[in-house]
Amino acid sequence: MKRSFLILFISLSAKLLAQDTIVDVEKNFGFSGQMSGWMQFTPDLEDQKLWLGGRYIPQVDYKIPLKKNNQLIDFEASANIFGNLGFIDSTVTDGDIKPYRLWTRYSGSQFEFRVGLQKINFGSAQMFRPLMWFDRMDPRDPLQLTDGVWGGLFRYYFLNNANIWIWGLYGNNETKGWEVFPTEKNTPEFGGRVQLPIPYGEAALSYHHRKENVNINMPPLMYDENIAENRFGADIRMDVVVGLWAEASWSHLAKEVGIFTNQEMLTLGTDYTFGIGNGLLTTFEQFWMSNDEKAFAFDNSMSFSGLSLSYPIGMFDNISAMVYYDWTNDEPYFFLNWNRQLNNFMFYVMAYWNPMQIQLAEQAGLNNMFAGKGIQLMVVWNH
Repeated sequence: MKRSFLILFISLSAKLLAQDTIVDVEKNFGFSGQMSGWMQFTPDLEDQKLWLGGRYIPQVDYKIPLKKNNQLIDFEASANIFGNLGFIDSTVTDGDIKPYRLWTRYSGSQFEFRVGLQKINFGSAQMFRPLMWFDRMDPRDPLQLTDGVWGGLFRYYFLNNANIWIWGLYGNNETKGWEVFPTEKNTPEFGGRVQLPIPYGEAALSYHHRKENVNINMPPLMYDENIAENRFGADIRMDVVVGLWAEASWSHLAKEVGIFTNQEMLTLGTDYTFGIGNGLLTTFEQFWMSNDEKAFAFDNSMSFSGLSLSYPIGMFDNISAMVYYDWTNDEPYFFLNWNRQLNNFMFYVMAYWNPMQIQLAEQAGLNNMFAGKGIQLMVVWNH
């Protein structure tokens, strides 16, 4: 049923292509890709302390310009081909080949309609993202990888920089973002977003509806049923002397399910580039999250502070660091990254010291490789 989105829009594309509105010029075809390899030492893991891995994401693009109003039909298809090998005391392997992006789009100067397997993300927060509804991008990941979602997305851009988003999803049966329970199979999800310009910045409201497959076996909480969920989000960003932003989300189940009935999140952030040497970009965020039986009770809350520093060393090198502090569990997280760019190659040296039990949402589809202490070397080739 996931293919129904593609079949619908490909049929529409075929009708458009049959019209004489197509420009009689060459049709643009592109092939690109990203290949990465890494070696990682993780002394805190019991059996697999040394890891080797590789990934290749080939991408095909095809563009068809139309004569009418500078409109365009384009397609993108890419795959995620990856594998891991962990060894020393014992050996484990992991790998997969799966679609990464697979969408087609019809767009003009002020609108776009995209359908298929795609990335949908928005919001102003950077490290702790309450509006991480449909992706799981780890801010420490230099490749910013995340699985996509199957669905359709329509966006319209007004001349005053306001814009509206309308989306519908189907066939996404795994948890996304901060979700605790997956969406019930064969049920649609839908929502939208309105973003408006304000003095010195922009503000937005977002909404999403779905039906959860709630399965709990934690006496006295015993549930196995489908329950509607409504999410409400708000975010704002302003650039004055410093950058300022706020991002919030509230998810509510239509039936009481103990502490899983409501989920509230809030992030407040700021950034500023200090005139030190080549410029030190400093970002700070404060994050609160709570799961409660009653909305906004904040009885089961957690809070994180995050500090990110980034400094360019010359033309080709950059060093960055992220420090998180979990105030609820009294645990720090440390991450340090040096990278160098040479033509189409990127080289990374990453070191980290984190708790073994990560409390934040992890990147979907990948092992949590940043648990405990470790160092990772990575080489990336973009072509």
